[in-house]
This record gives sequence, structure tokens and C-alpha cells, in this order.
Amino acid sequence: MKEWRADRLSELGSSIFAEVAEWKREAIRQGLDVIDLSIGSPDLPPSAPIRQALSEAVLREDAYGYPGSKGSQRFLRQAADWLAFRFGIDIDPEHELVSLMGSQDGLGHLALSLCNPGDIALVPDPGYPVYMAGLALAGTEPFMMPLRAENRFLPDFEAIPEEVWKRAKFMLLNYPSNPVSAVADLTFFEQAVAYAKRHGVLIVHDLAYSEMAFDGYKPPSILQVKDAIDVAVEFHSLSKSFNMAGCRIGFLAGNRKAVGALRELKANIDYGVFLPVQEAGIVALQQDMLGEQESVGMLYEKRRDRFIEALREQGWEIPAPKATMFIWAKLPTMKWSLSELWTSRRISREMLERTGVAVIPGDAFGEQGEGYVRIALVEKEERLVEAACRMGKFIRGEA
Repeated sequence: MKEWRADRLSELGSSIFAEVAEWKREAIRQGLDVIDLSIGSPDLPPSAPIRQALSEAVLREDAYGYPGSKGSQRFLRQAADWLAFRFGIDIDPEHELVSLMGSQDGLGHLALSLCNPGDIALVPDPGYPVYMAGLALAGTEPFMMPLRAENRFLPDFEAIPEEVWKRAKFMLLNYPSNPVSAVADLTFFEQAVAYAKRHGVLIVHDLAYSEMAFDGYKPPSILQVKDAIDVAVEFHSLSKSFNMAGCRIGFLAGNRKAVGALRELKANIDYGVFLPVQEAGIVALQQDMLGEQESVGMLYEKRRDRFIEALREQGWEIPAPKATMFIWAKLPTMKWSLSELWTSRRISREMLERTGVAVIPGDAFGEQGEGYVRIALVEKEERLVEAACRMGKFIRGEA
């Protein structure tokens, strides 16, 4: 019998999410009250005006034709206006923007549009799984850039060998970061742009969490760096910033050759984002510019503070992140666990089975993630406090 499954599927690396989903189902079958802090899916809906715009648009008789893979002119112009408002950058909506079915759509297809088999891409470790999945689909070779706490989870450009720089087509950066919740300033991006220009490498910056920052911090765009558009593109998403994860809408901005390459690929594989969803996206961006959109950053900052405090009360000290909806938590020493086999994955499964709290083991995001878990702040504060109490009992061997 022929095998009806491509070998490359084994290289996609995100099976842990399906695995954790099965753990959750089993815990529910066992009668546990599961607090799901595993997947970063917002638990709140978009604002009423966004939902109203979507509902009105879907009733229009002219809304059901092919939307076009490039994106509607109205949406692209609004995206360009929002980038100017938010970051002070000037983007040509005709040539330097393309709409996407969420930023993951673009991240998954980018290497196919930019690379030939055997090319190298520089990838953060830990990093969002679609980074590696996109490379596997394109036959692009990854070179891992370790992100470590002692370097504030920033890559060391000097540690990348000259031969790797010569073969690299692009470098992936992600600040604020998923999963490590690290942040970067313009000085870091200036250094990254300098390296990219020196070696002829495109920078691909994933800025999906630009509006989920705390303590007065405002994440910058790499395109704010002088002449960065010569060597950089940037992904933006409406999923987390405006609670539109299920709508699947985002965009890529920046270098016109790279944007054009992705646009050309997508013109051959899909027909773009459903027009009513683009109309809803326009309203979301307009609301933000008018100050009518309630900040998701404020919501997640309150959840972060409450959850971190509750964990500290349980004896688990974790630095408070400055952005994202995630806590990147270094696992404490559990004196009751003497076995070397207690990996992040085993701890995550045991904690779910004993307490009903679901998190993602750090090794799901790369080798450097071992010893950590990623916790998503996607429950109300009282549930987060309850989760922290259960986790504390597990760490002390009381659960």
C-alpha cells in the first residue's frame, strides 16, 4: 500500500498542540475542571462596532465575489494610514502592502515566495512553530539563533558564522515575542538592519503583538529605522489586538520586492480575505486611530499583574513580561521529583492530569525552550488566580 502522507508533514513540528488538545480531552473525560491556558486565543469578542460592520457587510449582495489576493484598496489604504498613525512610517498601499488571512498565512508561505531549496533562513529558538513549518514546506534550511535569558532573549548576531550569513535569504525576528514575551527597542532594530544591509539579508519582523504592551512601553516597528524598508518587511495581525482571531485578517508591509513576491504566490493559491472581514478590519483600525477602541493592553496588563502575584504567593517567582498575552515561565525545582525524565513536556502533562491546568511545554517552540512552559492569559482574573493556586499545589507535591 502506498503511503498517502508527505514526509514533510513530519517536519512541521507543531504536533504538540494536537497532543495537548488530546490531554485536555482526556482530563475532561476524567471529570476535571480544565482551565485552558495553552492556546493564545482571545476569550473576548471584537467591539460592537466591528461586529456591526461585519454583520452589515455580509448582508450586501455584492460581497460574495472573489475579493482579490492583494486586498481591497479600502483596507490597504486604511492599513497604511494606521501604520502612519501608530509608527509614523510612510507605506505605499499599492506596492508595499498585501492583506493576509492572518499573519500566520503569510509566515507559512513566505519562504515559498522568497527562497530556493537549500537556502538558509535565520530563525529564533524558541520561536513560533509556523516559522519552522514554513521553512519545511519550502525546503529552506533553518539556522537557529538561540534566545537566552542572560541576553534578554535577543539573538547574538556576532555568533552567526560568516558562511551562514552568505547563504541566508532572510532572518526572522519577533518582538514582542511569542513564546518568550521579550521586547526590543529601536537600537536593537538599528543593529539588525545594519547586519542585514552588510550581508544582503532580508529581515522579516513578526509584530503580531504590537498593541499588547504594558507599563507604558510602546513596541516600535522595525520600519521606523532609517532606510529599513530597503531590507525589511513586517507582519501585522488584527487577531490579538482587536480580538479578531477567528476572522483571519492581517497584512505584510515593507520592501516592495518581498511584498510583491508573497503577493504573486498568493495570487496563485487563494483569492484573498473575505470582503466583509476586510470591512470589519477597516473599522477596527479606524476605531484605534480615533481612540474609540478599548486597549487590549490594559486588559492583559491587569491579568498579568494578578496572575504573577498569585504565582508568587505560591512560591513561584516569575519576572513580569512587558508585552504579549503570554507568561514564559521557567519551571521551579520540584523537590518531590528526583527523576531526570521530568521534562517540560512531562511536567505539563502531569500538571494537567493532576490539577486541570493546561499549558504548553517550552520545548514545543525549540530546543532552548526546555525547562520552561508558556502560559496564556486567556481567562478572567479569578480563573487565573485559581489556576495559580492549583499550579502551586502541584509544584509542592500536594496535587
